[in-house]
Amino acid sequence: MQDSRLDSAQYYTDFSGLNALKTEAHKDKKAALEQVAKQFESLFLAQMLKSMRKVNDVYAEGNYLHSSQSKFYQQMFDSQLTLSMSQKGGFGLSETLVRQLSRQIPGMQSDGDTAGTHKASITDYQRSLPALSPRLPDEVAQVKAIAGNADTEASQASGDAADGTLPERFESPEQFVQTLLPLAQKVAGDSGIDPKVMVAQAALETGWGKHMIRGQGGEASNNLFGIKADGRWQGDSVDILTTEVRDGIPLKERAAFRSYPDYQSSFEDYVGFLQDNPRYRDVLSVADDPEAFADGLQQAGYATDPAYGAKIRGILNSDSFDTITGQSLSLNQGTEE
Repeated sequence: MQDSRLDSAQYYTDFSGLNALKTEAHKDKKAALEQVAKQFESLFLAQMLKSMRKVNDVYAEGNYLHSSQSKFYQQMFDSQLTLSMSQKGGFGLSETLVRQLSRQIPGMQSDGDTAGTHKASITDYQRSLPALSPRLPDEVAQVKAIAGNADTEASQASGDAADGTLPERFESPEQFVQTLLPLAQKVAGDSGIDPKVMVAQAALETGWGKHMIRGQGGEASNNLFGIKADGRWQGDSVDILTTEVRDGIPLKERAAFRSYPDYQSSFEDYVGFLQDNPRYRDVLSVADDPEAFADGLQQAGYATDPAYGAKIRGILNSDSFDTITGQSLSLNQGTEE
């Protein structure tokens, strides 16, 4: 049954009817939808009537009955008139809205009635627990086996780190920076690129080493900078599905990326890639300014992400990065094609 308070929504001066609509929407979606549709139709009629009145204003100039007070009461009359017209049937717009919107409201059929499978409250859901599957013990054993394998792999990774072998996946930003910063400092050399900027860009490209580029067979690429394997590349490559921003829209595309034997080779190729590519000449000229360098990479088209430079600066200026590296670059906050 429709809430009697909805009747107050038929008077444009009574706002309690709008609150009743909100309450009714939780109990009777069809009744609430019909009232909202009528309210919308009333607004539409009001705009039509307002346009008609405005045309007649030309003939009312100089009329002593034409005053701000009369216009005020005329607007009140028009508002109530259009609301009453929509409540008495209007011209069919509300019925069309109900038919269209009822298809988009969960739990409603196209005619506006509540669907038989709709769960209005928690009491409508089945409370009994399903019977346990006879395969449950075997599945529990499989989970334990998987967990045991994961522990073994973690132990092996720790052993590799202790032996000096660099991990294929990093477990924390601290491990990522402490492992790769010495390599960046070694490779930076005379390029003028700040090693910390290189590590910050690598962190952005790989998600702090948690999302390294891997081939379809799981082989590691050691690609820290998302450099693609175009016609200039003569080495190994891996083919993956990546996200590129085209005209402001992120799109999934399959592309080939360069693969390296180790992380140092990735750093060395990154420096060579910038030095050999003419479009990064201006970027290297400001290599001593981390902020300008990060923005220059974006402007030169290194990545399709429009916020690429700001994201690099955000990593450099973060407290965690300063703590790990022990030095702040004091920047302003703000995949290679």
